[in-house]
Amino acid sequence: MAEHVEVMLTEEEVDARIREIGEQISKDYEGKSIHLICVLKGGSFFMTELAKRITVPVSLDFMSVSSYGGSTKSSGEVRIVKDLDEPLEGKNVLVVEDIVDSGRTLSYLLELLRDRGPADVKLCTLLDKPDRRVIDVKVDYTCFRIPDEFVVGYGLDYAQRYRNLPYIGVVKFD
Repeated sequence: MAEHVEVMLTEEEVDARIREIGEQISKDYEGKSIHLICVLKGGSFFMTELAKRITVPVSLDFMSVSSYGGSTKSSGEVRIVKDLDEPLEGKNVLVVEDIVDSGRTLSYLLELLRDRGPADVKLCTLLDKPDRRVIDVKVDYTCFRIPDEFVVGYGLDYAQRYRNLPYIGVVKFD
């Protein structure tokens, strides 16, 4: 079965919205520093662009979690594949994610991070699919709320393809 990608959000729309969110975060953290935690792999594209638009001091770290194993369905058990390199005590933490859908993995991850003693933990996502939410997760900064479509681009993939698209597209199967 072949597929093609239709543009949902253009590169210009994504860029403009990330700039707005960066300005809002800069205002909210004025006089403070912020520690961005990227959820790999998809979040790396978004976090890079976001960090460039934040004017307060920024530090970065990366984490990889999995709840899928070798399957396409969530096992419900969250596994840390790559943990953080630095402690979080006293830091203003902003978790940066590419997309929030069911909330299962992020709910677990946010609780785990809060237990590590940061000053605060907030969540920023490029895309939010509230129609898919199973567990309520508070998203503090959202670039775009989208319908329940299978999307790619800007770090999001389909079978490890399309991450490098500079826009958000919907995968359509022929």
